[in-house]
Amino acid sequence: MQEKDITRKKFERHNDVFADIVNVLLFGGKNIISEDLLCDVPTSNLLKIDEKFDYQDRVISKYWKNSQLNIALVGFENQTNPYKSMPLQVICYDCAEYSRQSVREYRHTKKYPVITLILHLGYNKRWKYPKSLRGVLNINKNLLPYVNDYTINVFEIAHLNRDIIDSFESDFWILADYLYQMRTDKTYVPDTGTIKHIEELLLLMSITTGDRRFEQVIDEVLEKKITNMREVLDIIEAEDMEK
Repeated sequence: MQEKDITRKKFERHNDVFADIVNVLLFGGKNIISEDLLCDVPTSNLLKIDEKFDYQDRVISKYWKNSQLNIALVGFENQTNPYKSMPLQVICYDCAEYSRQSVREYRHTKKYPVITLILHLGYNKRWKYPKSLRGVLNINKNLLPYVNDYTINVFEIAHLNRDIIDSFESDFWILADYLYQMRTDKTYVPDTGTIKHIEELLLLMSITTGDRRFEQVIDEVLEKKITNMREVLDIIEAEDMEK
């Protein structure tokens, strides 16, 4: 089970997918971050908060580098359902990296920002919870001027405009298109475009949608060297007919 959990995260860990998501959501589709400038965060840099809240386990992070210098650390958090305490969780993620930069060992290095993107991958519920630290705290009005705020970046993929959906160039477009169609049409008409990371995509779609059929057909998809969602759906429908 642990091996499958790791595999599910591999989809967004592919540099082409990671860069595509950042370029579309943060830079309007401009190719600001190229995949060859992304570097995985070393395990030694990850901070464990406690036994139930593991920075390494919960977030997908990469350094955006220029030569040997870090421009930023960018992390993703996938959410299939809105989460009220997300601002508290994100500030812990970001603080872990800022804390690492503050230690004596790095006192002479240039400091860089930490950016966390919340990818809301559900399509049935909007994100109606506060998107800032102040929004989730019960603050006495006399203390309000002294409480620093912290805003989170939430992207509701199923609710993006169609032109934004279609600006994705990696396999992430398949997932975004699926979520958009399910929200607007309540059904999915698959595309015939070639999928580069089909196993990882199907695993992520399985856990995101709760439809285990995406995961169950992976072996057959790989055996038959299927490369597009239309043929994947053909296999799923054929197996449903046999039941």
